Amino acid sequence: MAGIKEVAEEAGVSPATVSRALRGLQHVNSATREKIIAAATKLHYPLTPSGTQSSTRKTNSVGIVAPYISRWYFSQVINGAEQALREAGLDLLLYNFSAMKGRERLFQHQLLKGRVDALIVISLPPTEEEFDSILGLGIPIALVGMEHALCASVKIDDVAAARTATQHLVNQGHKKIGLMSGRPDDPFNFSVPQERRRGFMQVLAENSLEWLPSREVHGDFTMHTAVRAMDELLARPNRPTAIFCESDEMAMGALQAMRRHGLKSPDDISIVGFDGHEMSEFSELTTIEQPVTLMGEMAALSIMERLRKPSVVPPSLVLPTTLVVRNTTRRLTPAEQLL
Repeated sequence: MAGIKEVAEEAGVSPATVSRALRGLQHVNSATREKIIAAATKLHYPLTPSGTQSSTRKTNSVGIVAPYISRWYFSQVINGAEQALREAGLDLLLYNFSAMKGRERLFQHQLLKGRVDALIVISLPPTEEEFDSILGLGIPIALVGMEHALCASVKIDDVAAARTATQHLVNQGHKKIGLMSGRPDDPFNFSVPQERRRGFMQVLAENSLEWLPSREVHGDFTMHTAVRAMDELLARPNRPTAIFCESDEMAMGALQAMRRHGLKSPDDISIVGFDGHEMSEFSELTTIEQPVTLMGEMAALSIMERLRKPSVVPPSLVLPTTLVVRNTTRRLTPAEQLL
């Protein structure tokens, strides 16, 4: 089936214009709209209810698509969105899947069509075909943790935040810095682990610090897998003096593994996490704090504004992060820096 790009090429306009026209938005003149509808009809691209003006039925529901609901980050985003939607009298429909088959079923079979008035997609980079599918729904869409020109988005700068975490360790005199990252064979192709790794590597390069692949392990963003990953790292020679963990749960797993090995943080290894998990304070964990619940709330508010005013340009928000220094990082002595 043809996608939004093919319709745009056939009509001689941009994909953004096609999206606006088929959703019945303003700023598209009647001649252009008719040309786009003709192109969509010719290519058998589904015309949305708003594009044909054939239906104004509202479901009073907003859908949220998330690959996981039990993991902390996703549950906090959902919580923030749900509170904002509930206060506005809107229902929430949660679409969750942890396998690729579920993802294919959701997007390819248009299970969302006619069921929701708007959609929030959390940290799941859709393929080009999937984006065509969700744009074809003709409803407001907000992305959390990623961005797209045709959708509202709320995210943080993961590269910059990872740079801050890594530079904190460098400033404390650490030269042998390890990394606990996500799984290399991630089926969902999440962008967050890649961006945080990029920020980490940038700081090492800028400070002329040697990088050894043996200092990286994969914790898969859960505490249990992080414990095993840390066990593996501690069994290797040339142990790092500090480790940047790409999530707080992985950092807490690393701390647990260290205790089992008779090691302490920060005395033996400094640890810095990422998230601002509520348990990070009780673990006295140095971390990068991100406004996760607020991201869900802002995503919900953006699509509610689009529902009230369809002609509003989708906002792209980048929220700030904060380095919170606690007791799992310390400055090396001059003698330790020479080792």
